[in-house]
Amino acid sequence: MNSVENLLRRLEQLNDIGTALSKERDITRLLESILVAAKTITHADGGTLYRVTNDRKALRFEILRTDSLKIAMGGTSGRPIDFPNLPLIDSQGKPNDSLVAAYAAIHNVTVNISDAYTEANFDFSGTRQFDERTGYRSQSFLAVPMKDHEGDLIGVLQLINAKDPLSGKVLTFSSADQSLAESLASQAAIAITNRNLMSQLEALFESFIKLINLAIDEKSHYTGGHCQRVPALTMMLADAASDMHEGPLAGFSMDDRDRYELKIAGLLHDCGKVTTPVHVVDKATKLQTLFDRIQLIDTRFEVLKRDQEIAALRAQLALRQQVDMQAELANWAQCRTNIEALESDRAFLRASNTGGEAMKDADIQRVRDIGLKRTWRNADGLETDFLSSDEIENLTIRAGTLTSAERDTINYHIVATIKMLEQLPWPKHLKNVPEYAGGHHERMDGKGYPKGLTRDQMSVQARVMGIADIFEALTAKDRPYKVGMKLSQAMGIMYKFRSGGHIDPDLFDIFLNQGIYKRYAQEFLDPWQIDEVNPQEWTAKR
Repeated sequence: MNSVENLLRRLEQLNDIGTALSKERDITRLLESILVAAKTITHADGGTLYRVTNDRKALRFEILRTDSLKIAMGGTSGRPIDFPNLPLIDSQGKPNDSLVAAYAAIHNVTVNISDAYTEANFDFSGTRQFDERTGYRSQSFLAVPMKDHEGDLIGVLQLINAKDPLSGKVLTFSSADQSLAESLASQAAIAITNRNLMSQLEALFESFIKLINLAIDEKSHYTGGHCQRVPALTMMLADAASDMHEGPLAGFSMDDRDRYELKIAGLLHDCGKVTTPVHVVDKATKLQTLFDRIQLIDTRFEVLKRDQEIAALRAQLALRQQVDMQAELANWAQCRTNIEALESDRAFLRASNTGGEAMKDADIQRVRDIGLKRTWRNADGLETDFLSSDEIENLTIRAGTLTSAERDTINYHIVATIKMLEQLPWPKHLKNVPEYAGGHHERMDGKGYPKGLTRDQMSVQARVMGIADIFEALTAKDRPYKVGMKLSQAMGIMYKFRSGGHIDPDLFDIFLNQGIYKRYAQEFLDPWQIDEVNPQEWTAKR
């Protein structure tokens, strides 16, 4: 191959390398790819990639490779580099021009040395000591500075011992080698800068997300942890599904971009709750608004009890002239009976207010009877129904603490979430965030909300998030209206949801069989919640 053909081939390599570098998201693999590419394109036996320290006073070893010695340190090798940093300023406060890499960085020039052992302008004592320990012979050096578009130093690419591809003889780095290395260093600097900018933008974006979640947390300390736990559980289950190589989900997989997209969706899945009134989110009892109105009803009962006692005393006074002992005793007995009835009704309403168990028809009717058949004299002295229509509506909620209107308000948060997320100009690698985040209240049978999607209309990621959202809610120990369930109870309910078309059966099987629920429990649940889960009990009850 003549020199022209060789140069064209190497230019093609350089182009391919640039394309590959632009696609790499992981900064460690990116740096490693840069060094390996530089070694390949210049036929160098070894090389080191340095990065400038945060204080910009030194170069630190990032990646080190020497093929003939089989040395691989830093990067993905798993072997840390414990060499000291190369100072850019010496002890006198002057530029450290004695070291090749430092000189290249300080003066923004490429340094090309034919033989380190005959070079008088630089200090190669450390290199000689390395050679003595290893039996290596460091000869030719090429140090190329890497700077970003603003001229700020990023690092230095240093190559050692250019070799003839055929004979293996160590050569001086040619002018073509130097040009190619400089071109690669320029491309590498752009790739590193772009990756750093992307990382900074992603960090800023995630900070905004955390800001939204903080606002939700500040509104309701009861559900604050939900925005952190659901994404964690989502990623556990999604990773497990991605690792499946057989079964219904064998074709599902995620790369780093997919995982990041799902992570963002998980963090934003309840962002619409910023629009939900806090008194609805935190409604611990049926009569709670800004405060628990059961206290007002308590006051009315006290008024009625007082009225009973006053009525009894008046009746007793009326008997004083004739002194009818039997009538007085009957009067006070009736008073006590009436007060006991009031106390019974009062205890019943207080129990009804908690919203613990589903109310029976008879209990609902009793609330209405108390509210409409009893009367009391209000602050204006008017005889009125004991309970208002709003109080009756709340106290007759069959299950939970929310009225139908309040449930609609809560459910609206997912509509708000979708509206908010669909307004954002998502980049290509995050375009599915609205769909993933907006689908966690849908059901496999199409009976969910807000769109009534069926399983086939939903992505695997959205179905994963639906399971995570439900399981977190069942086991959460920080809700105002309930205590966190034990694992066995929560998993039993999840199994019913699986059988009833609520959640994805294949994902639930992975959730169960891969022990995802156990991993989540160990990290997020209290010890008393973690009990034995026996799937046979679920099938036995069917």
